[in-house]
Amino acid sequence: MTKHSVAVIGAGKLGEVVLSGLLRAGWPPHQLLATTRRPERAAELSEKYGIRPVLNLTAVTQADVLAVAVKPQDAAKLLEDWGMKVPPGKLVVSLCAGLPTSFFTARLPGGIPVVRVMTNTPAFVDQAMTVISAGAYATEEHLALTEEIFQPLGATLRVPESQQDAVTALSGSGPAYFYLLVEAMIDAGILLGLPRQVAHELVVQTAIGSAQMLRDSGEHPVKLREAVTSPAGTTIAAIHELEKHGVRAAFLTALEAARDRASEIAVQMAPGTK
Repeated sequence: MTKHSVAVIGAGKLGEVVLSGLLRAGWPPHQLLATTRRPERAAELSEKYGIRPVLNLTAVTQADVLAVAVKPQDAAKLLEDWGMKVPPGKLVVSLCAGLPTSFFTARLPGGIPVVRVMTNTPAFVDQAMTVISAGAYATEEHLALTEEIFQPLGATLRVPESQQDAVTALSGSGPAYFYLLVEAMIDAGILLGLPRQVAHELVVQTAIGSAQMLRDSGEHPVKLREAVTSPAGTTIAAIHELEKHGVRAAFLTALEAARDRASEIAVQMAPGTK
């Protein structure tokens, strides 16, 4: 099957992850383009992946899909340079965290479809949670193509764009919450007298195994937790302390704060388009 040509505009770390995923999924290198600010970065990507580094305007005219992976604060200037030069028939995929599709639609010719994507850092190990939302003019075909592009990086899910700020709070920022929990548990292990490396190995493997059980068993997390929680045992003693200190409530308010901050950032960077 013929693959659509894809240009990653702003091929930094995240853009490189997308490129490498496409290559693993069978995209021919000649169907992949990348733009960068620095010539040495362009040479690095070309040598490493066999893809063609090009100028932004070349990417816009030659590729079927334009995956915009620049920092959100750089998007307005980028689109000012070439946004209105995008020919009909292109698909714009935004990886710019926090920017609504209306931000792009306002800076593109009428009728250009835009799809908004929020992924997370486990993309670096092909375990991302990538969430896709349709903007103006985006059809089922555009959403399916976007899924095809991001499936090599992990799982994909569709939600209405109105839920993207909540997605950012839950899965976009989500890895940081787990790292904080792991860090705290390792410190607890040290407090209990374990060497740091031993505590690290115990906690990391426990996290990996628990995540795999959640995914593979299909059981509700409550059932899995109850299976480890014996009457008057060690686990319930620990959970009692966690509940007493409001850990569950802290997660609820923390994610609300993250959601609200995502909305604030979007308004700051794209006033009037939220």
